[in-house]
Amino acid sequence: MTTTTAPHASHVEPVPRAGVRRPSLLRLTAVELRKLADTRAGLWLLIVIGLTTAVIVTLQLISAADADQTFVNFFVPSLLPVGVLLPVLGILSITAEWSQRTALVTYALVPRRERVVAAKLAAVVVATLASVVTSLAVAAAGTLIAGATGGAGRWEFDGALLLHSVVFQLVNVLMGVGFGLLLLNTPLAIVTYLLLPTVWSIVGELVPALHGPAGWLDTGRTMEPLLSDSVTADQWARLGVSLLLWVVVPLALGLVRTLRREVA
Repeated sequence: MTTTTAPHASHVEPVPRAGVRRPSLLRLTAVELRKLADTRAGLWLLIVIGLTTAVIVTLQLISAADADQTFVNFFVPSLLPVGVLLPVLGILSITAEWSQRTALVTYALVPRRERVVAAKLAAVVVATLASVVTSLAVAAAGTLIAGATGGAGRWEFDGALLLHSVVFQLVNVLMGVGFGLLLLNTPLAIVTYLLLPTVWSIVGELVPALHGPAGWLDTGRTMEPLLSDSVTADQWARLGVSLLLWVVVPLALGLVRTLRREVA
């Protein structure tokens, strides 16, 4: 019996693929900034934030006493409503991936989820800084109008107040991002962010035994000094402790959950 030996197939060298460069963090941040306004909810929220700032200054021009129509008095009140709305934008930037089911595409294009989260954080920080600049610009316009219409129109402004204002808004938005990462559900994250600190603040005020801890853990109290141009060392310490609970812990736990959650 004879056998035939099949000829050996020639070895085919794999064709090297051109290296694919992963997108830089700067590019990812630019993408996330664009995504903040891509949805109707995000776009309208940005519009409402800008309009709210303008409305507050307008109301002060109409109703405030002439002596109170100063740059600082226009600037500081505009921070409060913006500080409530900005965290909602931070929540949407995180939860939109899951509520709109774009997480599969996003994490397929950028498999390292921590880079996506870092880009989202950078995007909301940029948006926060832009909101502070907007408040400054609107306050400046209000001061010019006040000076031209008989108001005080004073421009005195302490640089420390600007720094404190930036910290104030960054803390607010990062708290919202933390709740968004932790819960990954838009309605639940928004309600929890708005309700939980408020409930704790009320309970801390009503229960005598909690007055001491509330002084360190109630962000309503610990962040209040940031709206002035002077913050003591004790106030910074209290702020740091409260932020550990309301910002650092949700961000850390939320990051772990986001990295481990299956994308369906």
